[in-house]
Amino acid sequence: MNNKTLHANPSKNRSPRHRAREFALQGMYQWLLNNEDSGAIEAHIREAHGFEKADREHFDSLLHGAIKQSIELREQIAPLIDRSIAELSPIEHAALLIGAYELKNHIEIPYRVVINEAVELTKSFGGLDGHKYVNGVLDKLAAKLRATEVAAGK
Repeated sequence: MNNKTLHANPSKNRSPRHRAREFALQGMYQWLLNNEDSGAIEAHIREAHGFEKADREHFDSLLHGAIKQSIELREQIAPLIDRSIAELSPIEHAALLIGAYELKNHIEIPYRVVINEAVELTKSFGGLDGHKYVNGVLDKLAAKLRATEVAAGK
């Protein structure tokens, strides 16, 4: 079994919620590559260096929620992308699932914050231009899931 762990570019001023997203991205990455049980992934991630500085409640919500709703979230993402879900890089895929989950289930977080956080995660962990792709897809998804909020922001 492949137990790859991602390492982000170090950044000093990360909020507990941003750290939760980083760890959730790592967990989603593991889940996408290995299809491991979310409980086993969570146990592994909770042992990682720096986890004590993360917002544990938000981490739990993102990791377990995005995995539990992954089929529905993929159905919402699929019409907005230019390739099949299977062709997405695991980082883009994980960032899109987490971002889509937050847009759908954490309406207390402004949609612009959700998109920005997903973009930052993709910049830290992903390939060269993956963040632009994630930004475009989540921007379209926000227009669907949070039409009133998006319209008010324009």
